[in-house]
Amino acid sequence: MANLDSQAEKYLQVFNQLPPINKMDPMKVREMLSNAPRPVVKLDPLSKVEDIMIPISQNEEIKCRVYIPEGEGPFPLFIYYHGGGWVLGDIESTDASCRMIANRTDSIVVSVNYRLAPEYKFPTPVEDAYAALIWVNEKGTTFNGDVSRLAVGGDSVGGNLATVVTMMARDRKGPNITAQVLIYPPTNLLFNTESHQIFAKGFGLDREQLVWFRDHYLRNEEDRCNVYASPLVAKDLSGLPPAIVITAENDVLRDEGRAYAELLEKFGVNVEYACEPGMVHGFFAHMAIFSKNIESTVSRIDKFLSTAKYTVGTD
Repeated sequence: MANLDSQAEKYLQVFNQLPPINKMDPMKVREMLSNAPRPVVKLDPLSKVEDIMIPISQNEEIKCRVYIPEGEGPFPLFIYYHGGGWVLGDIESTDASCRMIANRTDSIVVSVNYRLAPEYKFPTPVEDAYAALIWVNEKGTTFNGDVSRLAVGGDSVGGNLATVVTMMARDRKGPNITAQVLIYPPTNLLFNTESHQIFAKGFGLDREQLVWFRDHYLRNEEDRCNVYASPLVAKDLSGLPPAIVITAENDVLRDEGRAYAELLEKFGVNVEYACEPGMVHGFFAHMAIFSKNIESTVSRIDKFLSTAKYTVGTD
């Protein structure tokens, strides 16, 4: 039996009444979500929040939102990638959580609106994520950031993009990333763990929905085993930055998140692993419902960022 937090039970009662997105067109799902009322939540105070356009190629740009905390700085930089299955979501979906990260960790957070599938399939979202890293590394000092303290992170597929970006930075010889923060990340797109069976339906992210997301994201069967899509299949994770991996107890992605933390540790990466008891997939993006759990998670992230041993092999 699932060990559900009381707030998670209430959330699932509402969530499970929604139309099954895996039977809908992505455009219709985006329209449905954009028309849904956004709950009013208390936002952490910051010095400045600004939307900017950053170049990702010679002719294309994406939007990022920069959250600057109060104080003198220079501040550590934290690049954040939102969730949504590479198909849904935007910087609005984790706005309150990013504000809290910036405020509580005393970091500048740059939230990235990478392009979405199926219009932009793999590896475009990955390349957008890496391009944002390059931009922040080059321009971070212009908004009082300390590029020598540069972390990446995200929730759900944002966590996938974050860890893949650390692999790309290692393989492409930079920029230097000092920490990675992975919140219930998908790490193996084969979907073959025990938690995929236990929580296949009714826990905030159904297995059928995962397949729907994956099929819109990937170009072909071969992409499933590409290490930049499924980092858990990588044969070498050495030289990656210290990581904190946070999973939810009642989540199809729980086991692969834990397995990725174990694999990182096997390759000598400094890793902290935590499983949020009673939680379900998606909790980090719902401040109105899970504010206490998000606060607890951000406190854990803050402690990790302030104590991680920054020994990274991407000189």
